Amino acid sequence: MSNARSNPKNDRLKRDYLVWLREAKQRSPATVDQVRHAIDRYESYIRFKGFETFNRDQAMGFKHFLLEADAQRSGKPMSLSTIHHILQANKDFLAWLHNRPGFRRAISMHDIAYLNLSKGEERQARTSKPKDFPSVEDFRRAILAMPDAGEVERRDRAIMALLLQTAMRDAALIGVKMSDVDIRSNYVFQDPRHAHTKFHKPIDSFLFSFGDDLDSIFPDWIGFLQSEKQFGPNDPVFPKTQVGPGRDQSFAALGIGREHWADAGPVRRVFSGAFARIGLPFSKPHTARNTLVHYAYQKGFNAEQMKALAQNLGHESPLTTFGSYGPLTVERQGEVIAGVCRKGGGVDLSQWTPAELARALSAKLGSI
Repeated sequence: MSNARSNPKNDRLKRDYLVWLREAKQRSPATVDQVRHAIDRYESYIRFKGFETFNRDQAMGFKHFLLEADAQRSGKPMSLSTIHHILQANKDFLAWLHNRPGFRRAISMHDIAYLNLSKGEERQARTSKPKDFPSVEDFRRAILAMPDAGEVERRDRAIMALLLQTAMRDAALIGVKMSDVDIRSNYVFQDPRHAHTKFHKPIDSFLFSFGDDLDSIFPDWIGFLQSEKQFGPNDPVFPKTQVGPGRDQSFAALGIGREHWADAGPVRRVFSGAFARIGLPFSKPHTARNTLVHYAYQKGFNAEQMKALAQNLGHESPLTTFGSYGPLTVERQGEVIAGVCRKGGGVDLSQWTPAELARALSAKLGSI
């Protein structure tokens, strides 16, 4: 039995693959790190033997090992979703190795298939619970309950307002600069050169209107930064908090600086804290995207309006918007079906072209 804890040849291959994922496939650092952990699990299972020793017995053994393993953090059985992602990462890596010189004969694509879960397990792995997300009214209550006495508190309210009005990703929000904002046009440009957008896309975002009580918060914040703080084009719209000794000599928030946050952790804490203040458990800023899509349902957006919303979210197609953030709640599903069955009820599809209807139905049926 080998007691090796590493394999230099394996390490070189892993490094080459991870560089390929990052540079050639343009995967995010977080995705690359997840893949690295998945491959490390497999390598540890085979006790650091060379990857060229892969065969169907290893594949089946590793799969069953994962199915019987406990999660490292919770100590509970590992979820099928987690197992699916670990196996898929290793399948992709081994397929990449198969095409490398010296590995085509050693690693068989037929053997890689033994890493597949059963059809039933795959269905369970891809099944997710309905996502909780705040309504527009939940957002309004949370924002209006936030204090706004100091500049840090005003910044936090402006963060919540912009999240509702654009649903931009928190990683992009912390990179927005003053030069990216045109208040007169209700416009924010998500510039991938400094805002971390998905796949480094440039995204044009226009702010939705939800009434004067909410619509004034973000413009007032920009005006404050320009007139009172003398912020220039390259300064952040949401600067990090300055911390220093307070009255009792303990560290306290002293105001805002002129630096961008290094990561989106503070935005998530602002978001979570705002809803906790009114007794709601919502914790992820990303759910604002669900909020806007379901707001579009409530308002009966037509095809052109849905396309505009999709572009606001950085989606090339409204079908991505529907598929990722538009699944109806069970309650709303029942209401819609009941409405269709009532005389005079139903959804107005008159503004949809046949092609749009076909694509939408195809996407919905494909997700069943």
